[in-house]
Amino acid sequence: MNPTGVSLPALLGALAACLGVAAYLAWGLPRLSRPVGRLLSAALVAAGLLASLAWPAAHALLLPVVGLLFGHLGRELGPWATRPAVRAGDPVGASHPSRPGPTTLPGQPSRTQAPATLGRYRVDSEIGRGSMGAVYLGHDPQIGRRVAIKTMALSREFHGDQLVEARARFFREAETAGRLQHPDIVTIFDAGESGELAWIAMEYIQGHDLQRYTVLRRLLPLAQLLPIVARVADALAYAHRQGIVHRDIKPANVMIDPDTDLVKVMDFGVARMADATSTRTGLVIGTPSFMSPEQMAGRPADRRSDLYSLGVMLFQLLTGRLPHEGDTMARLMHQIAHEAAPDVRTLRPDVPEALADIVALALEKRIEVRYADGQQLAADLRAVHASLAVEPPDPFERTVTFSRDEPRHNSAT
Repeated sequence: MNPTGVSLPALLGALAACLGVAAYLAWGLPRLSRPVGRLLSAALVAAGLLASLAWPAAHALLLPVVGLLFGHLGRELGPWATRPAVRAGDPVGASHPSRPGPTTLPGQPSRTQAPATLGRYRVDSEIGRGSMGAVYLGHDPQIGRRVAIKTMALSREFHGDQLVEARARFFREAETAGRLQHPDIVTIFDAGESGELAWIAMEYIQGHDLQRYTVLRRLLPLAQLLPIVARVADALAYAHRQGIVHRDIKPANVMIDPDTDLVKVMDFGVARMADATSTRTGLVIGTPSFMSPEQMAGRPADRRSDLYSLGVMLFQLLTGRLPHEGDTMARLMHQIAHEAAPDVRTLRPDVPEALADIVALALEKRIEVRYADGQQLAADLRAVHASLAVEPPDPFERTVTFSRDEPRHNSAT
């Protein structure tokens, strides 16, 4: 006889529920946005309570229900609280929540030194950190909107005349990027300096970057991917007409929100400041795998360099791999400069030939042969996308009429 009054199947069911709750708290909940996570957790707690109250044999479910409730509260309020899924993207070289990195790098303010205000903006929380500084969620009290504020500790990297030049360059780049008014480019509102921190206030984006779709199990369908990349190419074409080159196009610098059809290219102007910082500190800033051959050779980057990087991004989003993957920096640089990228169809045979040709042209080593206009690249991608919507004719619906006079066919004679 069971002294607890609970049957063995009920105990086993409760144990399985506890394991499920543990897996949900450890793996599932951190990958959900806070509103969705709260809604799902509340639904699971309510379902567990109703089940335990409706059936006496299910009283053992109270244990995983309590564990789920307190586990979710711990995730929300404790030291393991998940970062907001809504963010403006990481700065160049930043660590993503799913890709842990150093919490503090040389020349950066520590996490405990977040300022209360930057200019007129109230700083609410830190939402990202990278090689150039922290990214904060802020609030503009004048018009009541949320902003993302990227910071750079210029005075910790530069001194004397170099600091004067770096400040001038920072504000010049911020002003130039602030002139970009395009629906698929993150808007820069303001820039300033507070103490040791130079900062840029920009549009606060709801969504996530394309980095999550660069692994095989998460590749986007072609019908969804091609319009996104075409919009990025259009945004680059617009910036190039304004004389602005991005220099760091990669999946982590493109934010999307499929629910609202949002596509946003981030960090215009920031990559140039990263170049200046890397020259000063000897650090390698950015992502070498996405650099064009001319960038690797130290030559100036222009619009064609951005389109090469976009070709690398498209290759990775199609195959889950980079076109060049050297085990050392020297090997990677040699591949980018001298070795042709593989045909995407060798890794993904279902890619249409026309799309494979687009990727190959974007990844051309010879800069004079490569795409020179983002609009043309966008138009070619949309042409492939349109062809995907044309279904091939059904061979069983075709009617073929044979001539009885044709000797190659069977006839009644």
